Amino acid sequence: MAAKTEKKVAREGYLEENYHYFHLRDTAGAERDFHFHDFDKIVLLIAGRVDYAMESTVYTLRPWDILLVRRHTIHKALIDKSEPYERVILYLDRRFFDRLMPDAGLFDCFDRADETGRYLCTPDADQIAQLRALLSSLEENLHAGAFGAGAMCDAAIIQLLVLLGRLAVSGAVEGRHEGAHDEKIDAVLSYINENLAAPLDVDTLCQLVHISRYHFMRLFKAQTGSSVHAYVRSRRLMRAARLIREGMSAARAAEECGFADYSAFHRAFRAAFGVSPGKLKS
Repeated sequence: MAAKTEKKVAREGYLEENYHYFHLRDTAGAERDFHFHDFDKIVLLIAGRVDYAMESTVYTLRPWDILLVRRHTIHKALIDKSEPYERVILYLDRRFFDRLMPDAGLFDCFDRADETGRYLCTPDADQIAQLRALLSSLEENLHAGAFGAGAMCDAAIIQLLVLLGRLAVSGAVEGRHEGAHDEKIDAVLSYINENLAAPLDVDTLCQLVHISRYHFMRLFKAQTGSSVHAYVRSRRLMRAARLIREGMSAARAAEECGFADYSAFHRAFRAAFGVSPGKLKS
């Protein structure tokens, strides 16, 4: 269920409206590679099974869990396509809400999530009831032609942002990381994240935990859903993207993240995120 101007958000990384609301139900979902947006985004799972990779953490979502995706935060949905997948997605232009309520701090929860790496909100039963009422009001007014329908939508989203802010203050924003994990693979993942500039080939990594190459590759694929090469490449690109948006030059970020050839880094970055490293920084 999306607003009538859906075509305006077809181009990733841009939002030409003040906000855009989707309520999607399907059996597959549009699973995509790691990407980012040039606006803040809320993801609320209603039904289905999905993991979300957010920067360096993977979250297994439960119904009514909420992810706070700040602009330029790298993320990817990993969808179990065997079950119906229902979710609400909300794109937000914070400049609009800052103009409406400049001192309200409506987007502080996004900034805090980005600073702490804790993106997941877990509302309790009372808060879920509030969410249901807010979403019902929003959906009722999105397509209504009645007087004041737009203002009612604005008000519902402001109330939603207030609720999320209160969740953050109450400690209901957490870093839950679930799923079956092998301790040796966990150790390898930690090593990769701490040594992105070092050689990270399969032989080097499996020797760290003293298991055979075949067994290591099988365990790694089962836990991450990715080959070693693809995982290392994604982690390097994601770290480089974060360093660039924190102010580091693209060339230095490439070097810090293990890319010896800048032209190869530039091509890989564009392929992964759809923009050049310089565009991300701007």
